[in-house]
Amino acid sequence: MSTTRPLSFLKGHGTENDFVIVPDPDGALDLTPADVARLCDRRAGLGGDGLLRVVRSAAHPEARRMADEAEWFMDYRNADGSVAEMCGNGARVFAHYLRHAGHVAYGDVAIATRSGVKRAHIAKNGDVTVAMGRAQLPREQVTVAVGGRSWPARNVNMGNPHAVAFVEDLDHAGDLFTEPPYQPADVYPDGVNIEFVVDRGPGHVAMRVHERGSGETRSCGTGACAVAVATARRDGVDPAVTGVPAVYTVDVPGGRLVISELPDGTVEMTGSAVIVAEGTLDPEWWAASAV
Repeated sequence: MSTTRPLSFLKGHGTENDFVIVPDPDGALDLTPADVARLCDRRAGLGGDGLLRVVRSAAHPEARRMADEAEWFMDYRNADGSVAEMCGNGARVFAHYLRHAGHVAYGDVAIATRSGVKRAHIAKNGDVTVAMGRAQLPREQVTVAVGGRSWPARNVNMGNPHAVAFVEDLDHAGDLFTEPPYQPADVYPDGVNIEFVVDRGPGHVAMRVHERGSGETRSCGTGACAVAVATARRDGVDPAVTGVPAVYTVDVPGGRLVISELPDGTVEMTGSAVIVAEGTLDPEWWAASAV
């Protein structure tokens, strides 16, 4: 996209999973994958694990069908510019932005995403809880590998695909700069987010993650949800059977999330959301970058 008009932006993060936020209520911007990658570049741009474009659902062709349920659509892109179905930490930051901008008040808000409408609750202490939907547990068996080690991984879909591997030490995940290999590759035709998990105590785990399109990130909300569900099943816990919520604390490099799987299958994620800065891009830089 080439333009000399100022482009407004904000920078925010959820447990240090950071995002460039671009308000575009009328859907006027046509951000190409290259535009998104420039904005998310940590040396030559603003820097971020991804980009959140804030668009009214009625103004976006992918969200119009959800406009009656959710006024705002979260157009989420990975740092490399690729489109993603959903981002849990991004949803918390998106909800926080809507309140920050005066579009919504504290309390409940509906957000349209590519994986459907998500419900969020914005608390006055800064925490945001997002109802992430139900986890799907495909039956395909998966193995992930790093170096000379390999592990079976639980296949979990939270609106986007995850492979959850339980390891003895988080260092076994390696540097996570590149995607760890997995087999069979055709289980994830569009790529996968891979979580490595260790136990910290009863109902308490820690994880590292390689997010497709972004590399290792400081936190992954859908990944934390996938980890909590996979851990519950490993522990022999299924809230649909017991009638009791399964609650796990999930430590990520950027902080801590609390994940609850309810008896009806809904997975809720609670954590902080922060707006760090806001401003406008220099029009000359934006025009030059777009050439």
